[in-house]
Amino acid sequence: MDGTTASAPLLRVEDLKTHLPSNRGPVRAVDGVSFDVAPGEILGIVGESGCGKSTLCSSLVRLLPKGTQVSGSIRFRGEDLLAKSQEEMRALRGRDITMIQQNPMTALDPVFTVGSQIREVLKFNSPLGARERLANAIQILRQVHIPSPEERLSNYPHQMSGGMKQRVLAGMATALKPGLLLADEPTTALDVTIQEQILGLLAEIRDRLGTSIILVTHDLGIVRRLCDRVVIMYAGRIVESGVTADIFAKPQHPYTRALLASIPKMGDTRDRLQAIEGTIPDLRDLPPGCSFTPRCPHAHARCSEAYPPAFPVGSGAARCWLHATDRVPETAQ
Repeated sequence: MDGTTASAPLLRVEDLKTHLPSNRGPVRAVDGVSFDVAPGEILGIVGESGCGKSTLCSSLVRLLPKGTQVSGSIRFRGEDLLAKSQEEMRALRGRDITMIQQNPMTALDPVFTVGSQIREVLKFNSPLGARERLANAIQILRQVHIPSPEERLSNYPHQMSGGMKQRVLAGMATALKPGLLLADEPTTALDVTIQEQILGLLAEIRDRLGTSIILVTHDLGIVRRLCDRVVIMYAGRIVESGVTADIFAKPQHPYTRALLASIPKMGDTRDRLQAIEGTIPDLRDLPPGCSFTPRCPHAHARCSEAYPPAFPVGSGAARCWLHATDRVPETAQ
């Protein structure tokens, strides 16, 4: 496993592979990913664009393009989600596992009022009557700090700011107190002040409902403020995992160190920000060894020959030959 938790996990993912169809062969968007999520935990999933973060989230709720090949195991509360029928998954989505989409500007239907969309969620996933659904919709807006919720129910999405729309989406996603919330880049297209409010709302949801959250982001600053643990993805694989504080204090994988080094810091006098040279490899044709080898300053011959296992380090694990007991000496690299 790339990460472990002290308590029985709410979600356990083991050797998950999601290969998307394309004209040039399957895209190995998620390639042997394993991790746990504990009850009430916020887990951050971090990596560059194209590393497989969003596909991983879509895999968990089985919302994938036709022809996608999925293997491995996804167990939620002990039940294998890959063994469930589409009808069973539809019953699970929106009730026990929910999702906040990337862009609040397009996630809400522009031709229906906010109130009707919230009530539709309640109608589809609960036995509440019309009057109860109306009362609950008002309460949902109130819980996500929408002012004058009774009046806002009649608003169309275009009459709300981006931050308010994201709050509505958070309210809809947590209306039925789900066990797991997937938040895929929830602060995209929002200004910094509104981002902070949305992050505060996610923390409040976890504390109030006990909901576990998987937060997908490329922003390590967000992870540091909000997440209990973090997994770092590169080219469809998890290269490092651990307690957030430990990852930031002592990163164990060269890719993680490069990501942290690229973050601008207060008082930084550098003329240019440090960048990671090179690009993510083509997920249709991954090299046999470590995918980060062409960009890694510590790479040696072994890195190109075989993909490293997950070596236990600190509070988690890292997939890097630097942690092998028979590692190549530094002078030979």
